[in-house]
Amino acid sequence: MSTGRPAPEREATIRGLRARLAEARAAGRTVGLVPTMGFLHAGHCSLIERARAENDVVVVSIFVNPLQFNPGEDFDDYPRDLDRDLEMCARAGADIVFVPGGQEMYPEPVATTVRLGALADVLCGASRAGHFDGVATVVAKLFSIVGECSAYFGEKDFQQLTIVSRMAADLSLPVRVVGCPTVREPDGLALSSRNAYLGEAERSQAPVLRRALEAGAALVQSGETDAVAVEAEMASVIATAPLAEIDYTAAVPVSTLTADGPLRGDVRLLVAVRFGKARLIDNTGCRAG
Repeated sequence: MSTGRPAPEREATIRGLRARLAEARAAGRTVGLVPTMGFLHAGHCSLIERARAENDVVVVSIFVNPLQFNPGEDFDDYPRDLDRDLEMCARAGADIVFVPGGQEMYPEPVATTVRLGALADVLCGASRAGHFDGVATVVAKLFSIVGECSAYFGEKDFQQLTIVSRMAADLSLPVRVVGCPTVREPDGLALSSRNAYLGEAERSQAPVLRRALEAGAALVQSGETDAVAVEAEMASVIATAPLAEIDYTAAVPVSTLTADGPLRGDVRLLVAVRFGKARLIDNTGCRAG
C-alpha cells in the first residue's frame, strides 16, 4: 500500500548523516530520532509514526550494538532482516534510515563508555552486567551524531528509557527523550524482536507476563504497600506457566527503580522471564499509598 511519501534515504556514514541533518536544520526543520537494533515490528512503527507526527525529518537508526551484549548472549543470533526493516520504515514515514556498519560506529576499540551508576546495576543490570553501559554508550554516540532532536523510546524497556532520560539530562545533551506506550499482541504479550525465539508452546504461555503485572497492580491498588508481597504475587502468577523461568519480579519507585521501604506514589512493576532462548521483559505503572 502506498503511503504517498517517497521512500526513505539510506545513509551508512556518520559524515553523510550529519551533512543531511545540517542541511535540514539550516532550513529550519526539526528532527526526530528512533534508535533501533532492527528486526522491526509494530512497536517500532508506532515510535516512527509518533516521530513523524511531531517532526519535520525522521531518522531511524538500525544497528545491532555489540557493546550491550555479554559473552554467551545472542549478538550473533540476534534476528536481522534489513530489507524488511527498510520497507517498514517507509510505510511508517521515516525520511532517513541510518544503517552504519560496526567499523563505522567503532573504528577503534572503545576506550570511553558512559556509566550511570545505581540505575544501571539493578533489575536487568543485575543479571546482565555491563549491558546498560553499552546501551548508554551507543545512545550517547547516536545523540552526538544526530544532534538536537527528539528521540523516541518504547516504555516496554522502562529501565532503558529511564537511563537514557537521565543520561541526556545529566550530560545536558540537546535531546528531548520521549517515552511511548508499549504495543501489545491481542493476548497481551508485549511486542519484542526476541519473540521470534519463542516456540509454539512458549508463545502460548508468554502472555503470563502481562497477567502477572495485572495481578501485581491490582494488589497495589487494593492498598498493599509491601514490595515483597507484590513481587511474590507476580511470581506466583508466572509460576503457573510451566516453561517460564523467572529472572526477577520487581515493585519499585519510578524515581529510583530500587525498593527502599513501603511503596508510595508512582510505582513501576517489572518482570523478566526466560522462555528457552527468549528473555522477555514487561512492565506497568500504578500508584501506591
